[in-house]
Amino acid sequence: QVQLVESGGGLVQAGGSLRLSCAASGRILSAIDMGWFRQTPGKEREFVAAVSWSGGRTSYSDSVNGRFTISRGYAKITMYLQMNSLKPEDTAIYYCAADRRNSGSLSTTAGEYDYWGQGTQVTVSS
Repeated sequence: QVQLVESGGGLVQAGGSLRLSCAASGRILSAIDMGWFRQTPGKEREFVAAVSWSGGRTSYSDSVNGRFTISRGYAKITMYLQMNSLKPEDTAIYYCAADRRNSGSLSTTAGEYDYWGQGTQVTVSS
């Protein structure tokens, strides 16, 4: 079992920046890819970004590409999302997720991730 804990959410004005962190713990028996998703009330969970175990491969949704940067920590059990040029439409609960398939491709589908954090609220005011 893998536990994921997010931190770093908060309230920021449009144009500002936030950095989210995700710490993984538990029985990490094999390399796992990780990702960030976000969700607003009444909508499905939306893919934001993903990063491979090594940190060498990344993927972004079109809505955040060029503004957000995903990365892994040195020990590989932490993950970060640097969010710049934030917009009000980025307001959501952001979830950290882990994919244990080790398939060689980064998934953008929430259903293919096996473990989830509890989420952290990001609010961007206009």
